Amino acid sequence: MKNKVLVVDDEKNIRLTLKKALSNADYEVETAVNGEDGLAKLKEEEIPVVLLDMKMPGMDGIQFLKEVTNKEIETKVIMITGYGSVETAVETLKLGAVDYLRKPFKPEEIINIVQDVFERYKVENSEKEVESFEEYIMLAKNAINKRNFSKAKEMLQQATSLDSEKPEPFNLLGIIYEMQHKQGEAMKMYRAALALEPGYKPANENIERAGESMGSIDLDEVNFGDDEEEK
Repeated sequence: MKNKVLVVDDEKNIRLTLKKALSNADYEVETAVNGEDGLAKLKEEEIPVVLLDMKMPGMDGIQFLKEVTNKEIETKVIMITGYGSVETAVETLKLGAVDYLRKPFKPEEIINIVQDVFERYKVENSEKEVESFEEYIMLAKNAINKRNFSKAKEMLQQATSLDSEKPEPFNLLGIIYEMQHKQGEAMKMYRAALALEPGYKPANENIERAGESMGSIDLDEVNFGDDEEEK
């Protein structure tokens, strides 16, 4: 997989910020000023990862994502969303985005999220046996993106068996339940993540987005869910 990223954003400052941060981390970076320009570049060249602004004139992020999916273009899309539109970003996960980056962001956040996408696909394509918590989390994210929720839950169970004090598996389970339209179960998982780590940002944002107040939860009552096939 080429170490290359395409940044699609109509704001020049955002393009420059992302390009500088990723170039400093040894990524090769292409930029596009709008969705049409970005789609044309993907048709010309295989680029593994795209950082895509959700709101742009002309073809917006949602339309771009649908075009990529419909044309079966081999790339992984990370959606860039502004404050207050996280709920829409979660919807893009259902359309095929692999993750989202919320404005305002720091350079290290940009690098971490891109590294995570590259690393989890390396793990997925590796023939070596999965051994670490981090590898199980990466495989779970891949399975969520492919709507293979049964496999994702299995990977999260394995991750939790290795480290039951980490909040990531519970937060990811919450995302799975949201994608299955099981809001009650999703909120239980987000609260479980916060019970383990009250300052865990992804779960806090999910709680805030859902308009729910944080409550206590007995982790003994948390159910990982059965092996129900995705809907």
